[in-house]
Amino acid sequence: MPGMNVAPDGDGSRARGDCRACEEFRLAEAVARAEHDLSRVTDCRVLLRRHRSTAECAARGPA
Repeated sequence: MPGMNVAPDGDGSRARGDCRACEEFRLAEAVARAEHDLSRVTDCRVLLRRHRSTAECAARGPA
C-alpha cells in the first residue's frame, strides 16, 4: 500500500501536492531521457532542485 507521499499511481518519485512547475521539470526530464539526452536530464534535475528550494514551490521539501 503506498504511503501518503506517493502519487496515486504508486510512483514514489512524485509526491502528491507537487506544484505545476515541479511537474513540468519532471516531464521535461522524462522527454530528455527518452531522447537519450543525458545532459538535458541533468539540467532538468538541477532546475527542479533549485525550484524546490524557493518560496515559489508549492511542494517545498527535498526533491
